[in-house]
Amino acid sequence: MSGEIVNKVERSGIITLDLSDYAPKKIIEELDLRQFLFEGLILKEKQFRADIKDHNFEKYKQKTVALFCSSEVIIPMWAYMLITAELDSICSKLYFGRASEVTQQIILENIRLIEGDKYSGKRVIVKGCSNIPLNESLYIEITKKLLNSVQSLMFGEACSAVPVFKNKTK
Repeated sequence: MSGEIVNKVERSGIITLDLSDYAPKKIIEELDLRQFLFEGLILKEKQFRADIKDHNFEKYKQKTVALFCSSEVIIPMWAYMLITAELDSICSKLYFGRASEVTQQIILENIRLIEGDKYSGKRVIVKGCSNIPLNESLYIEITKKLLNSVQSLMFGEACSAVPVFKNKTK
């Protein structure tokens, strides 16, 4: 025995795809509409407009913003539109939802930008464990994206991959 350690996974040509690599690299800033509500519960239009006018939106400059309301109240759509009108020219991107939900949306967008040809004829494992929570829609989207181009698609880790799809014509 030569004692040489051989990386069989590397030799196999299997590509491991980690969906968390498609997560936003910068922190997502949250903006909670609750701060603009009277006692955190009631939207009074005149006061709401005044509070928005007085609010310093500069902290969101060139940032990704997650806009939501933590109070369980009905917020009229125009309220979101007013905030959007203020933020649109300041922030780099604006989404509805909490930061965790927006992270999932951005990953989904980034998966959709993957060029399927990059993995044409390859054996791909979509990593099952991640350092961030990943929802089901992301796994559905990556599967749809890769089905028509890969030789085989698996889920998990190289040592215990679950076969998902094998293209018999490639």
